[in-house]
Amino acid sequence: MLNLFNIEKESPIQQIDSDCLKKRNIRLSIKRDDLLHPLISGNKWRKLKYNLQQMQALNKTQLLTFGGAFSNHVHACAGAGKLFNIKTHAIIRGPHLDTQNPTLQFAKQCAMDLHAVTRIEYKQRHDPDYLAQLQARFTQAYIIPEGGSNTYALPGCAELAKSLPKHDYLVCPTGSGGTLAGLIEGSYEATQLLGIAVLKQAEYLNKEITALSKKAAQQSNWQLLTEFHDGGYGKFSNDLWQFCQRMQQQHNLPLEPIYSGKMMYALWQLIEQDYFAAGSHIMAIHTGGLQGLNGLKYCGLI
Repeated sequence: MLNLFNIEKESPIQQIDSDCLKKRNIRLSIKRDDLLHPLISGNKWRKLKYNLQQMQALNKTQLLTFGGAFSNHVHACAGAGKLFNIKTHAIIRGPHLDTQNPTLQFAKQCAMDLHAVTRIEYKQRHDPDYLAQLQARFTQAYIIPEGGSNTYALPGCAELAKSLPKHDYLVCPTGSGGTLAGLIEGSYEATQLLGIAVLKQAEYLNKEITALSKKAAQQSNWQLLTEFHDGGYGKFSNDLWQFCQRMQQQHNLPLEPIYSGKMMYALWQLIEQDYFAAGSHIMAIHTGGLQGLNGLKYCGLI
């Protein structure tokens, strides 16, 4: 089958040079997936790639997904729609649409149809009966879950893991679990994988990850660290935001405090606590999401 959906580009790897790392003899590399594409970056492209191919295989011509008003996934789906000329829809957790919100403004500019629903209706987004109703309403739509994490999200993330140079630890932020599950699928068993949960009470994600990844269910070379959420999803302390700004100033590494910034802040604390053995090479995945900074500015949070 002709694959019409591809971004023929590999993202760069950035080395972080720091006294904190030198004195512990630790090498830290950042896979800059935020630089994959200006419209669809990071793990959102990795998760969308094979979902788009599945959409094509099912002869669907439209895309429907779910998200909050500032969702990176909604932003990426809108960008994919524009790039590949696909009609897109998003069920937005409402009940109202704020037309000044920068994420939703971008989605509208990409010709995405936005459908605001009540929070009660939004809670049905995983319910098979509700999904069947949506499929009957949007007959040509291929439905992707919130965050983009499903079976077809994994191969793109596994490809990312396989593309990396040799490393001892692989670290990523974890929201819905699909990226970590895919990285586990694509990694050698000798690699230790750490997911930094970006939301509160994230222990349930362990089940989600093992349900998505057979290797995750069989292997013990990965763990989800749930104590670095910094207040919960979308929340962050002043210390975390100051850290993000320092990384930008000192290492030219742009971060947002919701996903990759939260991961890097956790990673830095673990390094300072001597969590990693001397001589280790850590590979951290920058999963993109920098568009979220516009939303934080819009809300007056930064």
